[in-house]
Amino acid sequence: MFNAEKTTEAVVQWIRDFFEENGKGCNAVLGISGGKDSAVTAALCVSALGKDRVIGVLLPQGEQPDIDMAYMLVNHLGIKHYVINVKDAVDSVLQNLPAEISVTAQTRQNLPPRIRMSTLYAVSQSCNGRVVNTCNLSEDWVGYSTRYGDAAGDFSPLANLTVTEVKEIGRVLGIPEVLIEKAPSDGLCGKTDEDNLGFTYAVLDQYIRTGICEDAHIKEMIDTKHERNKFKMELMPSFAYPQA
Repeated sequence: MFNAEKTTEAVVQWIRDFFEENGKGCNAVLGISGGKDSAVTAALCVSALGKDRVIGVLLPQGEQPDIDMAYMLVNHLGIKHYVINVKDAVDSVLQNLPAEISVTAQTRQNLPPRIRMSTLYAVSQSCNGRVVNTCNLSEDWVGYSTRYGDAAGDFSPLANLTVTEVKEIGRVLGIPEVLIEKAPSDGLCGKTDEDNLGFTYAVLDQYIRTGICEDAHIKEMIDTKHERNKFKMELMPSFAYPQA
């Protein structure tokens, strides 16, 4: 029942409205990974604001094997872009942690996206910008994002759209098919998203939209991940000052 054309128009208008209310004349600043989410988000911002108001930031950590995909996207859209390598910053933090701290694998995986987000805000605040979050509903549903890393931002065009829907919007926007169908990967552990999750986005998307999952084991996996990671989709808990 998803209408990609109608939804694309609605998201474009929503982005325009956001900037009218929260940064009239400001630029959209977003990280460009070479995957479908940043590609679709960037294209939506170009449609809403014009290419002169969209700034893409490529943020490799050392050598990025698929960075050619990121270049393909910024060249396809004709947007201004910067390349900022975060390797030295990541290495510096890890090297300066006290020796008694045992750095976990999760720490090593989540530090780069958090430094990338700090870098995006440095660019944004220096270029009259607003940082665009590029996460989609499917990833957020099972916690496949880094809190205060790629999960951060000033506004989020794709937060309520599944991977399947994001792909359809990408086709409406004329994004190269190779970018739309590129196997999603976090770029941190060398595996694809679906390898890490243990199920496909197609199965997850169907479950999110219809409540139907024919595999009981996968359904349990999705439900468990969703419950464990719901806090990422909510505001930070805060103490409520007692009223007299």
